[in-house]
Amino acid sequence: MKHLFKFITIDKFILKQIFEVFILGVVVFTSIVFASDTFISLIKQISTYGMSLKIALMIILLNLPAVIVMTIPMSVLFATVMTINKMCLQSEITILKACGISIERISKPIFIFAIIMAIIAFFINETIVPLTTDQSKTLALYSIVQRNIPEGKRNFSIKELKDGNKLKRLFYVEKCEDKQFENVTILDLSDDKNVQILQAKTGTSVLEGWQFDNASVYTISKVGKTLNTSWIEKSIADFGSDIQKQLDKKNDGSEFNIFQLFPYLNSNNYPNIPDKILAKYQVHFWEKFSLPFTTLVFVLIGVPLAITPPRVRHNRGLIFTIAILFCYYIIRAFSFSLGYNRIFNPFIAANLPNIIIFIAGYFLFRKKSSKV
Repeated sequence: MKHLFKFITIDKFILKQIFEVFILGVVVFTSIVFASDTFISLIKQISTYGMSLKIALMIILLNLPAVIVMTIPMSVLFATVMTINKMCLQSEITILKACGISIERISKPIFIFAIIMAIIAFFINETIVPLTTDQSKTLALYSIVQRNIPEGKRNFSIKELKDGNKLKRLFYVEKCEDKQFENVTILDLSDDKNVQILQAKTGTSVLEGWQFDNASVYTISKVGKTLNTSWIEKSIADFGSDIQKQLDKKNDGSEFNIFQLFPYLNSNNYPNIPDKILAKYQVHFWEKFSLPFTTLVFVLIGVPLAITPPRVRHNRGLIFTIAILFCYYIIRAFSFSLGYNRIFNPFIAANLPNIIIFIAGYFLFRKKSSKV
Protein backbone atom coordinates (compact mmCIF):
# COMPACT_ATOMS: atom_id res chain seq x y z
CA MET A 1 0.00 0.00 0.00
CA LYS A 2 2.83 2.40 0.79
CA HIS A 3 4.36 1.67 -2.62
CA LEU A 4 1.16 2.81 -4.34
CA PHE A 5 1.35 6.28 -2.79
CA LYS A 6 5.13 6.68 -2.62
CA PHE A 7 5.37 8.83 -5.74
CA ILE A 8 1.98 10.55 -5.56
CA THR A 9 3.64 13.99 -5.65
CA ILE A 10 5.39 13.06 -8.88
CA ASP A 11 2.08 11.88 -10.32
CA LYS A 12 0.43 15.21 -9.55
CA PHE A 13 3.37 17.08 -11.04
CA ILE A 14 3.20 15.12 -14.31
CA LEU A 15 -0.60 15.21 -14.54
CA LYS A 16 -0.65 18.97 -14.03
CA GLN A 17 1.71 19.50 -16.96
CA ILE A 18 -0.10 16.94 -19.12
CA PHE A 19 -3.48 18.56 -18.49
CA GLU A 20 -2.27 22.07 -19.29
CA VAL A 21 -0.78 21.02 -22.63
CA PHE A 22 -3.81 18.82 -23.34
CA ILE A 23 -6.20 21.80 -23.08
CA LEU A 24 -3.95 23.76 -25.43
CA GLY A 25 -3.95 20.81 -27.84
CA VAL A 26 -7.76 20.56 -27.83
CA VAL A 27 -8.07 24.26 -28.67
CA VAL A 28 -5.43 24.13 -31.42
CA PHE A 29 -6.55 20.90 -33.10
CA THR A 30 -10.24 21.80 -32.87
CA SER A 31 -9.51 25.11 -34.56
CA ILE A 32 -7.54 23.36 -37.31
CA VAL A 33 -10.31 20.83 -37.99
CA PHE A 34 -12.95 23.56 -38.09
CA ALA A 35 -10.87 25.73 -40.40
CA SER A 36 -10.06 22.89 -42.80
CA ASP A 37 -13.35 20.98 -42.94
CA THR A 38 -16.40 22.14 -41.00
CA PHE A 39 -15.98 25.86 -41.63
CA ILE A 40 -15.50 25.43 -45.38
CA SER A 41 -18.57 23.18 -45.56
CA LEU A 42 -20.65 25.79 -43.74
CA ILE A 43 -19.45 28.56 -46.06
CA LYS A 44 -20.66 26.48 -49.01
CA GLN A 45 -24.07 26.03 -47.38
CA ILE A 46 -24.33 29.75 -46.66
CA SER A 47 -23.52 30.68 -50.26
CA THR A 48 -25.49 27.87 -51.91
CA TYR A 49 -28.62 27.68 -49.78
CA GLY A 50 -28.79 31.16 -48.29
CA MET A 51 -28.24 30.03 -44.72
CA SER A 52 -28.07 32.91 -42.24
CA LEU A 53 -24.92 33.60 -40.23
CA LYS A 54 -26.79 33.05 -36.96
CA ILE A 55 -27.93 29.59 -38.04
CA ALA A 56 -24.40 28.80 -39.28
CA LEU A 57 -22.91 29.66 -35.87
CA MET A 58 -25.46 27.44 -34.14
CA ILE A 59 -24.56 24.59 -36.48
CA ILE A 60 -20.88 25.11 -35.63
CA LEU A 61 -21.69 24.70 -31.93
CA LEU A 62 -23.72 21.57 -32.65
CA ASN A 63 -20.81 20.08 -34.64
CA LEU A 64 -18.34 20.86 -31.84
CA PRO A 65 -18.78 17.56 -29.88
CA ALA A 66 -18.00 15.47 -32.98
CA VAL A 67 -14.84 17.48 -33.61
CA ILE A 68 -13.74 17.25 -29.96
CA VAL A 69 -14.05 13.45 -30.09
CA MET A 70 -11.58 13.49 -32.99
CA THR A 71 -9.17 15.90 -31.30
CA ILE A 72 -9.00 14.17 -27.90
CA PRO A 73 -6.54 11.45 -29.07
CA MET A 74 -4.50 14.07 -30.94
CA SER A 75 -4.34 16.28 -27.85
CA VAL A 76 -3.35 13.40 -25.57
CA LEU A 77 -0.49 12.57 -27.94
CA PHE A 78 0.54 16.23 -28.13
CA ALA A 79 0.48 16.59 -24.33
CA THR A 80 2.44 13.36 -23.82
CA VAL A 81 5.21 14.16 -26.29
CA MET A 82 5.59 17.81 -25.28
CA THR A 83 5.62 17.07 -21.54
CA ILE A 84 8.05 14.14 -21.64
CA ASN A 85 10.35 15.93 -24.09
CA LYS A 86 10.40 18.99 -21.82
CA MET A 87 11.22 16.85 -18.80
CA CYS A 88 14.11 15.30 -20.75
CA LEU A 89 15.52 18.70 -21.72
CA GLN A 90 15.39 19.83 -18.08
CA SER A 91 17.10 16.57 -16.97
CA GLU A 92 14.06 15.65 -14.85
CA ILE A 93 13.79 12.19 -16.45
CA THR A 94 17.49 11.57 -15.73
CA ILE A 95 17.07 12.62 -12.10
CA LEU A 96 13.99 10.44 -11.61
CA LYS A 97 15.80 7.50 -13.18
CA ALA A 98 18.76 8.06 -10.86
CA CYS A 99 16.35 7.91 -7.92
CA GLY A 100 15.23 4.48 -9.01
CA ILE A 101 12.01 5.50 -10.73
CA SER A 102 11.51 3.57 -13.95
CA ILE A 103 10.08 4.84 -17.22
CA GLU A 104 7.05 2.58 -16.65
CA ARG A 105 6.38 4.29 -13.31
CA ILE A 106 6.88 7.76 -14.79
CA SER A 107 4.39 6.88 -17.56
CA LYS A 108 1.76 5.53 -15.16
CA PRO A 109 -0.13 8.85 -14.57
CA ILE A 110 -0.04 9.54 -18.32
CA PHE A 111 -1.68 6.20 -19.09
CA ILE A 112 -4.27 6.82 -16.38
CA PHE A 113 -5.01 10.21 -17.92
CA ALA A 114 -5.30 8.57 -21.36
CA ILE A 115 -7.78 5.99 -20.04
CA ILE A 116 -9.94 8.74 -18.55
CA MET A 117 -9.87 10.67 -21.82
CA ALA A 118 -10.75 7.51 -23.77
CA ILE A 119 -13.81 6.94 -21.58
CA ILE A 120 -14.87 10.57 -21.98
CA ALA A 121 -14.43 10.38 -25.77
CA PHE A 122 -16.46 7.16 -25.93
CA PHE A 123 -19.23 8.69 -23.81
CA ILE A 124 -19.42 11.87 -25.92
CA ASN A 125 -19.37 9.88 -29.16
CA GLU A 126 -22.18 7.58 -28.04
CA THR A 127 -24.54 10.01 -26.30
CA ILE A 128 -23.95 13.61 -27.35
CA VAL A 129 -22.66 13.38 -30.94
CA PRO A 130 -25.68 11.51 -32.42
CA LEU A 131 -28.09 14.03 -30.87
CA THR A 132 -26.18 17.15 -31.90
CA THR A 133 -25.56 15.82 -35.41
CA ASP A 134 -29.26 15.14 -35.90
CA GLN A 135 -30.14 18.59 -34.56
CA SER A 136 -27.57 20.14 -36.88
CA LYS A 137 -29.23 18.54 -39.90
CA THR A 138 -32.68 19.58 -38.73
CA LEU A 139 -31.50 23.14 -38.20
CA ALA A 140 -29.95 23.25 -41.68
CA LEU A 141 -33.23 22.13 -43.25
CA TYR A 142 -35.20 24.57 -41.13
CA SER A 143 -33.02 27.47 -42.25
CA ILE A 144 -33.58 26.56 -45.91
CA VAL A 145 -37.34 26.52 -45.41
CA GLN A 146 -37.35 29.83 -43.54
CA ARG A 147 -35.10 31.67 -46.00
CA ASN A 148 -37.93 32.00 -48.56
CA ILE A 149 -40.59 33.41 -46.25
CA PRO A 150 -41.30 36.97 -47.43
CA GLU A 151 -42.79 38.24 -44.19
CA GLY A 152 -45.17 41.18 -44.57
CA LYS A 153 -45.12 41.27 -48.38
CA ARG A 154 -48.04 41.33 -50.85
CA ASN A 155 -48.40 40.16 -54.43
CA PHE A 156 -44.97 38.62 -54.89
CA SER A 157 -43.54 35.61 -56.71
CA ILE A 158 -40.63 33.26 -55.92
CA LYS A 159 -38.70 31.02 -58.29
CA GLU A 160 -37.29 27.66 -57.33
CA LEU A 161 -34.60 26.44 -59.72
CA LYS A 162 -33.13 23.02 -60.42
CA ASP A 163 -29.78 22.08 -61.97
CA GLY A 164 -28.60 25.65 -61.49
CA ASN A 165 -30.78 27.50 -64.01
CA LYS A 166 -33.90 25.47 -64.91
CA LEU A 167 -37.22 26.59 -63.45
CA LYS A 168 -38.60 23.95 -61.10
CA ARG A 169 -41.51 25.80 -59.46
CA LEU A 170 -42.96 29.30 -59.54
CA PHE A 171 -44.86 30.57 -56.49
CA TYR A 172 -47.29 33.47 -56.44
CA VAL A 173 -48.53 34.66 -53.03
CA GLU A 174 -51.06 37.43 -52.50
CA LYS A 175 -50.21 38.05 -48.85
CA CYS A 176 -47.84 36.76 -46.13
CA GLU A 177 -48.16 37.71 -42.44
CA ASP A 178 -46.90 35.79 -39.38
CA LYS A 179 -45.67 33.03 -41.71
CA GLN A 180 -49.22 32.47 -42.94
CA PHE A 181 -49.92 32.62 -46.69
CA GLU A 182 -53.12 33.67 -48.43
CA ASN A 183 -54.26 32.93 -52.00
CA VAL A 184 -51.30 30.94 -53.27
CA THR A 185 -50.77 29.70 -56.82
CA ILE A 186 -47.95 27.30 -57.71
CA LEU A 187 -46.74 26.40 -61.18
CA ASP A 188 -44.90 23.08 -60.82
CA LEU A 189 -42.54 22.09 -63.67
CA SER A 190 -40.58 19.44 -61.77
CA ASP A 191 -42.14 16.64 -63.86
CA ASP A 192 -40.69 16.51 -67.37
CA LYS A 193 -43.92 15.09 -68.81
CA ASN A 194 -46.66 17.08 -67.09
CA VAL A 195 -47.30 20.50 -65.58
CA GLN A 196 -49.19 20.96 -62.32
CA ILE A 197 -50.97 24.07 -61.10
CA LEU A 198 -51.86 24.24 -57.42
CA GLN A 199 -54.19 26.84 -55.93
CA ALA A 200 -54.78 27.22 -52.19
CA LYS A 201 -56.54 29.77 -50.04
CA THR A 202 -54.19 29.40 -47.08
CA GLY A 203 -50.78 27.99 -46.24
CA THR A 204 -48.06 28.02 -43.60
CA SER A 205 -44.38 27.18 -43.05
CA VAL A 206 -43.41 23.79 -41.60
CA LEU A 207 -40.09 21.99 -41.23
CA GLU A 208 -40.45 20.15 -44.54
CA GLY A 209 -41.28 23.30 -46.54
CA TRP A 210 -44.45 25.28 -47.28
CA GLN A 211 -47.70 23.54 -46.41
CA PHE A 212 -50.92 24.42 -48.23
CA ASP A 213 -54.38 23.44 -47.00
CA ASN A 214 -57.44 22.52 -49.08
CA ALA A 215 -55.68 22.97 -52.41
CA SER A 216 -57.00 22.38 -55.92
CA VAL A 217 -54.53 20.71 -58.27
CA TYR A 218 -54.72 20.76 -62.06
CA THR A 219 -52.50 18.40 -64.08
CA ILE A 220 -51.83 19.48 -67.67
CA SER A 221 -49.80 17.73 -70.34
CA LYS A 222 -46.98 19.50 -72.16
CA VAL A 223 -49.28 19.94 -75.19
CA GLY A 224 -51.90 21.75 -73.08
CA LYS A 225 -54.38 18.92 -72.45
CA THR A 226 -55.96 18.77 -68.99
CA LEU A 227 -55.28 15.31 -67.63
CA ASN A 228 -56.61 15.50 -64.10
CA THR A 229 -58.25 17.83 -61.58
CA SER A 230 -58.17 16.95 -57.89
CA TRP A 231 -58.58 18.38 -54.41
CA ILE A 232 -55.87 17.84 -51.77
CA GLU A 233 -56.41 18.46 -48.08
CA LYS A 234 -52.69 19.06 -47.42
CA SER A 235 -49.79 19.61 -49.83
CA ILE A 236 -46.16 20.42 -49.03
CA ALA A 237 -43.55 22.11 -51.22
CA ASP A 238 -40.37 20.50 -49.87
CA PHE A 239 -37.64 23.11 -50.32
CA GLY A 240 -35.24 21.07 -48.22
CA SER A 241 -35.43 17.81 -50.18
CA ASP A 242 -32.26 18.47 -52.20
CA ILE A 243 -30.05 19.25 -49.22
CA GLN A 244 -31.67 16.42 -47.26
CA LYS A 245 -30.46 14.00 -49.92
CA GLN A 246 -26.96 15.49 -49.75
CA LEU A 247 -26.86 15.28 -45.97
CA ASP A 248 -28.08 11.67 -46.04
CA LYS A 249 -25.35 10.75 -48.53
CA LYS A 250 -22.74 12.02 -46.07
CA ASN A 251 -24.05 9.73 -43.33
CA ASP A 252 -21.56 6.86 -43.40
CA GLY A 253 -22.62 5.48 -40.02
CA SER A 254 -20.43 7.70 -37.88
CA GLU A 255 -23.54 9.60 -36.79
CA PHE A 256 -25.14 6.49 -35.22
CA ASN A 257 -24.37 4.99 -31.84
CA ILE A 258 -23.29 1.38 -31.36
CA PHE A 259 -26.84 0.17 -30.68
CA GLN A 260 -28.07 1.67 -33.96
CA LEU A 261 -25.15 0.23 -35.91
CA PHE A 262 -25.17 -3.25 -34.36
CA PRO A 263 -28.01 -4.66 -36.56
CA TYR A 264 -26.04 -3.70 -39.69
CA LEU A 265 -23.29 -6.18 -38.78
CA ASN A 266 -25.55 -8.85 -40.29
CA SER A 267 -25.90 -7.85 -43.95
CA ASN A 268 -28.87 -10.20 -44.35
CA ASN A 269 -30.97 -7.91 -42.16
CA TYR A 270 -30.88 -5.17 -44.81
CA PRO A 271 -30.93 -6.75 -48.29
CA ASN A 272 -32.11 -3.50 -49.93
CA ILE A 273 -29.19 -1.39 -48.70
CA PRO A 274 -26.17 -1.24 -51.08
CA ASP A 275 -23.24 -3.36 -49.96
CA LYS A 276 -20.85 -0.39 -49.83
CA ILE A 277 -23.16 1.45 -47.41
CA LEU A 278 -23.40 -1.62 -45.20
CA ALA A 279 -19.61 -1.97 -45.27
CA LYS A 280 -19.23 1.63 -44.09
CA TYR A 281 -21.70 1.06 -41.25
CA GLN A 282 -19.83 -2.08 -40.17
CA VAL A 283 -16.44 -0.36 -40.25
CA HIS A 284 -17.74 2.57 -38.21
CA PHE A 285 -19.31 0.22 -35.67
CA TRP A 286 -15.85 -1.09 -34.80
CA GLU A 287 -14.40 2.41 -35.02
CA LYS A 288 -16.61 3.34 -32.08
CA PHE A 289 -14.30 1.17 -29.97
CA SER A 290 -11.01 1.72 -31.78
CA LEU A 291 -11.12 5.55 -31.68
CA PRO A 292 -11.06 5.84 -27.84
CA PHE A 293 -8.35 3.15 -27.70
CA THR A 294 -6.23 5.37 -29.95
CA THR A 295 -5.49 7.62 -26.95
CA LEU A 296 -3.70 4.75 -25.20
CA VAL A 297 -1.83 3.72 -28.34
CA PHE A 298 -0.62 7.29 -28.86
CA VAL A 299 0.74 7.41 -25.31
CA LEU A 300 2.53 4.10 -25.81
CA ILE A 301 4.43 5.39 -28.85
CA GLY A 302 4.62 9.01 -27.71
CA VAL A 303 6.55 8.38 -24.49
CA PRO A 304 9.59 6.60 -26.04
CA LEU A 305 9.77 9.00 -28.98
CA ALA A 306 9.71 12.00 -26.63
CA ILE A 307 12.66 10.72 -24.58
CA THR A 308 15.63 12.40 -26.25
CA PRO A 309 19.38 11.85 -25.77
CA PRO A 310 21.20 14.27 -23.42
CA ARG A 311 22.97 15.98 -26.32
CA VAL A 312 19.67 17.18 -27.85
CA ARG A 313 18.88 20.63 -26.44
CA HIS A 314 15.67 21.55 -28.24
CA ASN A 315 12.08 20.34 -27.92
CA ARG A 316 11.17 18.02 -30.78
CA GLY A 317 7.70 17.28 -29.43
CA LEU A 318 5.74 19.12 -32.11
CA ILE A 319 7.69 17.43 -34.92
CA PHE A 320 7.08 13.99 -33.42
CA THR A 321 3.38 14.75 -32.92
CA ILE A 322 2.92 15.78 -36.55
CA ALA A 323 4.86 12.74 -37.79
CA ILE A 324 2.84 10.26 -35.71
CA LEU A 325 -0.50 11.83 -36.68
CA PHE A 326 0.49 11.89 -40.34
CA CYS A 327 1.43 8.20 -40.33
CA TYR A 328 -1.65 7.25 -38.33
CA TYR A 329 -4.15 8.98 -40.62
CA ILE A 330 -2.43 7.73 -43.79
CA ILE A 331 -2.77 4.16 -42.49
CA ARG A 332 -6.33 4.90 -41.35
CA ALA A 333 -7.42 6.24 -44.73
CA PHE A 334 -5.86 3.26 -46.51
CA SER A 335 -7.35 0.72 -44.10
CA PHE A 336 -10.86 2.26 -44.11
CA SER A 337 -10.85 2.37 -47.92
CA LEU A 338 -10.07 -1.35 -48.07
CA GLY A 339 -12.75 -2.01 -45.48
CA TYR A 340 -15.37 -0.06 -47.44
CA ASN A 341 -14.57 -2.18 -50.50
CA ARG A 342 -14.75 -5.49 -48.59
CA ILE A 343 -11.04 -6.21 -49.14
CA PHE A 344 -10.46 -6.06 -45.37
CA ASN A 345 -12.73 -7.41 -42.68
CA PRO A 346 -14.54 -4.43 -41.01
CA PHE A 347 -12.95 -5.22 -37.65
CA ILE A 348 -9.45 -5.31 -39.16
CA ALA A 349 -10.10 -2.15 -41.19
CA ALA A 350 -11.16 -0.20 -38.10
CA ASN A 351 -8.34 -1.45 -35.87
CA LEU A 352 -5.37 -1.82 -38.26
CA PRO A 353 -3.96 1.70 -37.53
CA ASN A 354 -4.04 1.00 -33.78
CA ILE A 355 -2.48 -2.44 -34.24
CA ILE A 356 0.44 -1.06 -36.26
CA ILE A 357 1.04 1.89 -33.90
CA PHE A 358 0.69 -0.41 -30.88
CA ILE A 359 3.33 -2.87 -32.14
CA ALA A 360 5.75 -0.06 -33.00
CA GLY A 361 5.06 1.69 -29.69
CA TYR A 362 5.47 -1.46 -27.62
CA PHE A 363 8.93 -2.26 -28.96
CA LEU A 364 10.06 1.36 -28.71
CA PHE A 365 8.74 1.58 -25.15
CA ARG A 366 10.54 -1.58 -24.06
CA LYS A 367 13.75 -0.43 -25.78
CA LYS A 368 13.71 2.99 -24.10
CA SER A 369 12.82 1.47 -20.72
CA SER A 370 15.89 -0.74 -20.81
CA LYS A 371 18.29 1.99 -21.96
CA VAL A 372 17.24 5.07 -20.01
